[in-house]
Amino acid sequence: MAAEKKLLEIKNLKKYFPVKAGVFRKTVGYVKAVDDISFTIKKGETLGLVGESGCGKSTTGRTILRLLEASSGEIWFEGKDVLSLGKQDLRSMRKEMQIIFQDPYASLNPRMTVADIVGEPLDIHNLVSNRKERKEKVEEILTSVGLGKEHMKRYPHEFSGGQRQRIGVARALAVDPKLIIADEPVSALDVSIQAQVINLMQDLQNEFGLTYLFIAHDLSVVKHISDRIAVMYLGKIVELADKKDLFANPLHPYTQSLLSAIPIADPTYDKDRIILEGDVPSPVDPPSGCRFHPRCPKAMDICSKKIPEFKEHKDGHFSACHLLD
Repeated sequence: MAAEKKLLEIKNLKKYFPVKAGVFRKTVGYVKAVDDISFTIKKGETLGLVGESGCGKSTTGRTILRLLEASSGEIWFEGKDVLSLGKQDLRSMRKEMQIIFQDPYASLNPRMTVADIVGEPLDIHNLVSNRKERKEKVEEILTSVGLGKEHMKRYPHEFSGGQRQRIGVARALAVDPKLIIADEPVSALDVSIQAQVINLMQDLQNEFGLTYLFIAHDLSVVKHISDRIAVMYLGKIVELADKKDLFANPLHPYTQSLLSAIPIADPTYDKDRIILEGDVPSPVDPPSGCRFHPRCPKAMDICSKKIPEFKEHKDGHFSACHLLD
């Protein structure tokens, strides 16, 4: 890993979406998609962000980039306050922070050629001075993601899902960013293609010194690429640790249940599965106290009354659980 320098720091970040009802569209509540989370990402590392669908992972990524405006909290990138940036400064900052979207079928403009898709960020940020330089730069970027110049004049529908995601990676790389937020970049792909894209992202990280926030719901994928892992449940981070420590010694009952659900290709392997009862509560009306307590097999009286503090229990291993107090 690169130097232990903070590239991104999130403090008490919240993103609430208003719920409107009635003839006059009055706000009757809020969807608490991201509710008071804090973490840091060091330069050159990959932080995996995992959790069930609807827990707020993608909203977190988009709020960091200000594709969605935060309700409150702080976002610091290289010591700069992202939430206070004006339109022009934010445009410049976006060159340093890019995103790879989940769906390679929906995230590419079907009317644009690959050369235009990858070249557009170069035009927006004035990174090339003429058409020849633009073409050479696009060719170079496509080569780095395993595509060739013969692909430049083709359209997205002419590619497979894995190739489209490579185009998405190339578009993110075009402006030479420092941070890439990968929003479930392999969840729409076949398993064999997933491995190729993950390996590509690791090779690019080593080659260009990239830093990733890697969002996924598949723990085995996250384990492969991440240095540290944050586990999210219903808008809150419940555990954060080095990946080896998290897999070897999960502290939070929710993390333990996620790890127990990972399939193992060995019929003789005897493993106790933790089956969670009930459904994930609504983020419009989350449970009191610990949000996991209605489904937690180890819940105590205090869990429904008091929100557990997210704190460090041993070196670099954070969790929010009353069982640890």
